[in-house]
Amino acid sequence: MAHQFFFNPYILDNLIAPSRGFDVVQDVSEPRLRMYITSRGVKTFFVRKRIKGRDRRVIIGKYPDMDIEDARSAVANVLADAMKKTPVKRKKILFRDFVQMYLKNRVHRSVGSYDKLVRSINRHLKPLFDKSVADITPADVQDTIAAISGGAIAERMQELLLSVFRYAIDTGYIKENPCAKLPRPQQNRRVRPLNKHGLRRLVDAIKNYEDDVMRAAFLMLVYGFATKNLVFSMQWEDLDFNRYTWGERPLSDMAVVLLQDLPQDGYWVFPGRGHGHLTDPRLAWSRVVADAGIPNLTMDDVYKFIVRRLNWAGDREDLRNNMNELLDELLNVE
Repeated sequence: MAHQFFFNPYILDNLIAPSRGFDVVQDVSEPRLRMYITSRGVKTFFVRKRIKGRDRRVIIGKYPDMDIEDARSAVANVLADAMKKTPVKRKKILFRDFVQMYLKNRVHRSVGSYDKLVRSINRHLKPLFDKSVADITPADVQDTIAAISGGAIAERMQELLLSVFRYAIDTGYIKENPCAKLPRPQQNRRVRPLNKHGLRRLVDAIKNYEDDVMRAAFLMLVYGFATKNLVFSMQWEDLDFNRYTWGERPLSDMAVVLLQDLPQDGYWVFPGRGHGHLTDPRLAWSRVVADAGIPNLTMDDVYKFIVRRLNWAGDREDLRNNMNELLDELLNVE
């Protein structure tokens, strides 16, 4: 439930931003008027309305660009406009072109995440590209989803199509969503193949790998208690060997010893090709896990196996001690 109070400049100017996500507050004078406060301190007026069975949030404007009284006055008109029926467009549009419009107007992501989404669309939804949006049937969507290997990817693509066709309804290109009544793709949950004995075999296989940078990076997946993306993008300037820290993170003893033996002659701890850091060494990893006898093991499996066994603590030194004790237990260090 949103926190309610009388909107005035003094209170809104001094609202504390949440540490993550967003908070919602509600005006007492005009109860239909609400405001988002994001973790970056952005404040946005909006209203909520159930339209055609769906709960919709309609943005009014950003504060302080929009005055409070102007936002209150705009509520009635915004709600009235939201209830108007969208005129159906007679002009047809290809799915390929409509997706571009959807990405431009509805998708707000980082550059890397946006590019990844575009690649997925081009790879998995290509059978729909040359069809008119108005002519796409539930059978067309079901055939496209069924051709995708991997239940998780198929489910994400179906959710994306559901959103795309909702936008097509909002913009008047179609009247009904062809994805609305389709069953969700079934997922076969993968069993993570790692245990203590497998972890020890993995570490032994990593230590025998010939490339120094790759060997150290893979060992940090075990010693660092962090995801592969964080590990591979480590920077020397973030490491403090006097305090045994990596930014705000404590470093285990094994991580400290490993990192101190590396040459500190660049920007990245684990440099990749060119001027960047190591990104996704799948070929090297496949060789390592094959040598360890765990061919289906992923780098994420290692992180999840370890952190689920870690006894988390609020104090940094206590957490560091827990990290050391867990590695001693898992790797049977005498």
